[in-house]
Amino acid sequence: MTTTTHSPVVSQPTTGVSTREESWSNPVYQSFWLLRLAFVTAPIVFGLDKYAHVLVNWDTYLAPEFTDLFNTSAHTLMYFVGAIEIVAGLVVAFRPRYGAYLVAAWLGGIIFNLLLMADFYDVALRDFGLLLAALALARLATVFPTHQHS
Repeated sequence: MTTTTHSPVVSQPTTGVSTREESWSNPVYQSFWLLRLAFVTAPIVFGLDKYAHVLVNWDTYLAPEFTDLFNTSAHTLMYFVGAIEIVAGLVVAFRPRYGAYLVAAWLGGIIFNLLLMADFYDVALRDFGLLLAALALARLATVFPTHQHS
């Protein structure tokens, strides 16, 4: 006797919206803009705060290996870090397809720095999640190219 098994047919929910449709009712488009807003705002705010130290004393998050390597204080290096973060946020604003990869690479550097310190593992793990989100933004930016927008 032969038995035949049938795989259940799973239908995908239809929203009536193409994944490439630039409409606020499209969840993919919403996700693109939410991530874009996050990766414009956060690097610029954190970058500016490297100069003001309102949110936190950023100097404590820099591994001493970098101050030794560049023969300068953590505070001085944080000015450079802040400038890079501001630039990264602006690149995401105008060219998210490339800026998201820049932010992801920068987050990779931050993770490396935190692991060198053998401390702040919680922050490193959070930054790894942000790195993955930045990569997701880079992929979404290929669906919604900015050169078509004003």
